[in-house]
Amino acid sequence: MLEIGRAIVSFDILEKHFLCDLLKCKGLCCLEGDSGAPLTPEEARTIESVYAEVEPYLPREHRDEVRKQGFSVTDSDGDLVTPLVNNRQCVYTYLDEKSIWKCGIERAFLDGKITWRKPVSCHLFPIRITEYTDFDAVNYQQIDICKPGRQCGAGARLPLYKFLKEPLIRKYGEEWYQQLEYAGDHLSLIK
Repeated sequence: MLEIGRAIVSFDILEKHFLCDLLKCKGLCCLEGDSGAPLTPEEARTIESVYAEVEPYLPREHRDEVRKQGFSVTDSDGDLVTPLVNNRQCVYTYLDEKSIWKCGIERAFLDGKITWRKPVSCHLFPIRITEYTDFDAVNYQQIDICKPGRQCGAGARLPLYKFLKEPLIRKYGEEWYQQLEYAGDHLSLIK
């Protein structure tokens, strides 16, 4: 483990390779899991404030679920998360022309409709952060549906932390990321 600021970072973040291969995985990370994507209270309020711009990107069934469940829900563990459709896919997803599940919030962002990209937990996946009182545990969640991403990342020799540079900077800042990058570049000296 590596400590940077308040974050305790697993060496897997530095050592493992990853590059999403959406043509193979089809965006299944938006469909699989025990509950929706983790949200902060601020993110839940942001989703509510931008929803009018996001709604046109969502299938009718998903829009109906937002009306029924709300913009966010509390799961069985007591965590604030995005609602699900049929206890499966995130309510903010849509199926694109290549049959890939994608985020309607991110689509609205990429189309210039909103200035907020998506929940940071989604942006960081497959990195998962657990926030404790005194520190954040930053870990790699290795799941079967991401096997194409591991293979693609290995082929490209792209470390996970470099693949997720933008969301890591979004979460912890540029200076923090520079320290992580330094650690990654000098891993043999650290371990």
